[in-house]
Amino acid sequence: MGLVLHPTRDVTEVVGIIERWATRHHKSLVVRAEDKHRVPASVEPVPADEVAARADALISIGGDGTMLGALRSAILDPKPVLGVHLGRLGFLVEVEPPELPEALSRLLSKDFTIESHACLACDVCGDDVVAFNDIALVRKPGRSFVSATLAIDGQQYGYYRCDAIVVSTPTGSTAYSYAAGGPLVSPAADSVVITPSAPMAGISRSVVLSPQEKIRLELEPNSSEVVVEMDGLIFRDAATEGAVDISYRRNAGLVVRLDALRYQERNQLKMSLLDLPFLPEQLRELLPDELRRRNDREIPPPC
Repeated sequence: MGLVLHPTRDVTEVVGIIERWATRHHKSLVVRAEDKHRVPASVEPVPADEVAARADALISIGGDGTMLGALRSAILDPKPVLGVHLGRLGFLVEVEPPELPEALSRLLSKDFTIESHACLACDVCGDDVVAFNDIALVRKPGRSFVSATLAIDGQQYGYYRCDAIVVSTPTGSTAYSYAAGGPLVSPAADSVVITPSAPMAGISRSVVLSPQEKIRLELEPNSSEVVVEMDGLIFRDAATEGAVDISYRRNAGLVVRLDALRYQERNQLKMSLLDLPFLPEQLRELLPDELRRRNDREIPPPC
């Protein structure tokens, strides 16, 4: 099994649980060489691009960002990814640290289901550069607006003048696109959503496209400097010209689900919390005692 660690959070306790379980079941663990100082000596360090290739399954330890990184690391040969929750909200991760031994045993016995995730492929940096949440064209702070035209399957449809243009998968519809006013899309749907953030002119609402349609966003000459982000990570900075071609790729990521109904119920609770204008402690006092105890176990307090 390959370990994918949150870049900054303390993962010592969770890694210890996994290492002890692996020892008992005679299973080997690998981690990227850069993280060898964060794991026991029994975990084999390997080059970052070999972690997914060497593993039968990946264990993501962190939040949604770590989970997305694990999925991207296995894009050439998708492997099942089990998410262990160390983040703040976490819509993708399912397992809490105390549940790990049972979850790992179920993973070993193949007592789980697979949730398939699509991704967006962008040819700015080659076919292997993908996003499982979104690809965004964002204005640099202090600059003017992103000005870009939208073409679908080669046909011009209009233009944007806004702070950012967010192209998202159904999974990513709960992230940046949602914050910009986009719709929530079922993860079971096949679609692409394009949402402008703070539009000043041009297309002002979300556009929902089929997975077969090819998207091209081309910067206009009067556009400000633009940052192109992939799942929140910058891969082109201060672009002032050029185009981004985006296509949809099915079955690009495999997420382990142990209890799909519980996972859906938890995410419904989290989504409802996002739309209420209360502080977390104010919300907590409104919950019945039983739900309050369950919520305390599933949603960590804010830092």
